[in-house]
Parts: sequence; structure tokens; C-alpha cells
Amino acid sequence: MMLSSPAAELILLLAWIYPAHGLYFHIGETEKKCFIEEIPDETMVIGKYRTQLWDKQTSSFLPSTPGLGMHVEIKDPDTKIILSRQYGSEGRFTFTSHTPGEHQICLHSNSTKMALFAGGKLRVHLDIQVGEHTNNYPEIAAKDKLTELQLRVRQLLDQVEQIQKEQNYQRYREERFRMTSESTNQRVLWWSIAQTLILIVTGIWQMKHLKSFFEAKKLV
Repeated sequence: MMLSSPAAELILLLAWIYPAHGLYFHIGETEKKCFIEEIPDETMVIGKYRTQLWDKQTSSFLPSTPGLGMHVEIKDPDTKIILSRQYGSEGRFTFTSHTPGEHQICLHSNSTKMALFAGGKLRVHLDIQVGEHTNNYPEIAAKDKLTELQLRVRQLLDQVEQIQKEQNYQRYREERFRMTSESTNQRVLWWSIAQTLILIVTGIWQMKHLKSFFEAKKLV
């Protein structure tokens, strides 16, 4: 069954809403892992992580020692650092985007405790929550004494607000794409004009050169 255009757009839009998502990755002693998150403006982001060290004796990952730290660095789309902080073996970082676009989230272990896992592997579990997913609704309900219906309305309002931010971000991306396309087309046009002028000038020069050559050889 084919969906109508508004319904299809709504489904696609809901698919774009940033869910909470978790992952894990491995890093070495001097490695730095970076992730790109496309985030609308004025959107809160919460990241949580925990680390595990590779244990050769048990051939498994075990909880890290408290002495091991992780450095978290966040850059906005203009490569401006909005967060740069040292945390422990487990941590939680929070920031709010002020510019829509791709934000870079980088993590690497601190250099002073490398001996703790020299030559080994470090597993980092990372969970990133964006938008309304950062809200702790049970805590909000208990604090504001909300009924189940009031809490559901609050969740729906937050989702609508996030959808509006997503729509604004998509319009922002479309505008930037249009500007880039127009700039590219204009450059292609000017390059085509430059090529045509070069060919015309080259043709005129060749004709004059051949004319001079024939006159020198008294062929004309």
C-alpha cells in the first residue's frame, strides 16, 4: 500500500528523531576515537561512558581501575571546542548545541596512566542521548507531581518541540545544499566561459602565426 506524501514525510521525519543509542569500541594507548553527530541548534546532548581493560589471564574485559581517565573533547560545526575535560574510568558529559550541523565527539585515554594497560586493549562503552531522550521523565513526574496523563502530555510536547527543531535543521541543510549547488553551477559556468575564451584566443593566435609563416615562405 502506498502512503500519501504527508504521511511518508512524517514517517521519515520521525525516523530522523535522534534516539538514544549505545555502542562500544576498542582503543590503544595513543589512539583517539571521534564520532560525528548531526545535531539541531539549541539541543541538549548527554553522553555516558564506561571503560574496561583487557585481562590476559582471563582473556576477557574487566572493569577499569579508578586511576584510568578519559579525555572528552567536543567541537561544533565551526571546529570550535565547546567542551574539553578530563574524566575518570566512567563518566558523564553534557553539552548544548548552539549551531546546527555536525558535532565531533572525541575520546582518548589520559597519558599519565598508560602503564595500566601497556600493550593491551581498552574497551569503551559509549551511550549518547540527544534531544528529549535526555529527559528523565520518572524523575520529572516525581518532582512536579505529575499524573500519568500529564506526564504523557509533557513527553508529547517535548517530542513536538524536537520535531520542530529537526524540521528547522532539515531546512537549514537544504538551504546550504542549494547555496552550494548554485555556487558550483556558477563556477562551472565561468569555467566554461573561460575555456571558450581561451579557445578563441588560441585560434586567433594560430591563424596569425600561420599567416605570418605562409607570408615568410611566400606561399600567399
